[in-house]
Amino acid sequence: MSLHDIILQTKLKTDDGNVDNISRTERYAKFYKKHPEVKWALLASMVSRNAGWFMTDLEGIPLKQALPYEKRQWLFLSVETANWLIFADAYPQLLLYEYSKRYNKPMFYLLEAFHVSAFMMEEWERFFRTKDEKRLLTSLIINEQHVIQKPVIDHPLFKKFVFHSLPFIFQDLFHFRVILFPTLTGKLYGFSTHQFSHVKKRIELGKRLAWLLFHPLYHGQFLKFSNRVIHTGSRYDYEKYMKKTTKRKSPYLRTAFPIISHEIDEKEREWFHGQRLGKYYKDPEIPKRIELTNWYEKKQSQLHLLCMMKQYLQ
Repeated sequence: MSLHDIILQTKLKTDDGNVDNISRTERYAKFYKKHPEVKWALLASMVSRNAGWFMTDLEGIPLKQALPYEKRQWLFLSVETANWLIFADAYPQLLLYEYSKRYNKPMFYLLEAFHVSAFMMEEWERFFRTKDEKRLLTSLIINEQHVIQKPVIDHPLFKKFVFHSLPFIFQDLFHFRVILFPTLTGKLYGFSTHQFSHVKKRIELGKRLAWLLFHPLYHGQFLKFSNRVIHTGSRYDYEKYMKKTTKRKSPYLRTAFPIISHEIDEKEREWFHGQRLGKYYKDPEIPKRIELTNWYEKKQSQLHLLCMMKQYLQ
């Protein structure tokens, strides 16, 4: 296969997989099954599940009743754009690693055709030589969070209507936003997000989640969930396994939202300018509480109560 064909096939496969949150989540998980040494692919799949759950929350009870349509649309678009952008940047990296592995020679210089940072081109070259799985995992976390900073987090419209909006600030302050790794036994593990607008905080969260996802005591449980439970976007994907069985409160993602067509100036993705990033490779601080089953149920009850109060006041 010629280099031109490799680039073309990579582009076609990336576009095909980058349709919506469902397709992205599935592609990441499928790649991890084939190449388990690239641990970031499983992390990306599990975090992408959470993105889908947050999206459908906006069309479920009680947020649909508590937040006006325009605010819900802006929240959806911020998550969808970040989800799309990370896949557009990362999936060509995964595919070119697959080609490099197949032909037993590094082909990461081709990432330039996909506007991937020089930082990641160097990190993939390093990984191909050293097989340092932990460093590659951290490098991909660093990269993904920088990739979305300028076009999403710092975008004037998203700043105004999302990250500086009252609903988002409220969720941030009171830790209603949480990344969960479910299990087939109904137990939930994860960490709440805080100060989401800061790239350093998101990278630290990513490293904590990676630590948890691949912890020897829990990894098998999370992997079983990933392999057996089809991602629909609805929180019912995991709530149905919990002891307090609940009715479906959020819809299937593909019945709730249309396919979104994205356009972005590739210069918006440029973030690496030779800065030193060594500080991000330190091991993360791990909170004492990692099982969030009871915490989650309590927060869901609080959120429902607050939304009911808002409706009553209106």
